[in-house]
Amino acid sequence: MSEKILHAGDSNFDATVLQSSEPVLVDFWAPWCGPCKAIGPIVEQLAEQYEGKAKVVKVDVQEFPSLGVRYNVRSIPMLLMFKDGQVHSSQLGAPPNIKSLLTQMIDKAI
Repeated sequence: MSEKILHAGDSNFDATVLQSSEPVLVDFWAPWCGPCKAIGPIVEQLAEQYEGKAKVVKVDVQEFPSLGVRYNVRSIPMLLMFKDGQVHSSQLGAPPNIKSLLTQMIDKAI
């Protein structure tokens, strides 16, 4: 996994995501989720591509279910784009054009 991807949990989510000066793409996922694994390489590419412009953070909702509840994650993968501590946009699931959708989300937030 790319060292450019940050991992957040209950103890550091607010500092890592909500208090970030950069826009943050948060990937809510779980280790058993096939579609989550399928988009993993794309999320890694975006972390590399947007280094210095936006952060990419993964949250394991199996390990940190309270964060899933906090953001109403009912299905995964669910990706939320945060800007200035607020949800700016979202993407649910892993459609075939996921990379272009996520790129648009990040570009709009920058």
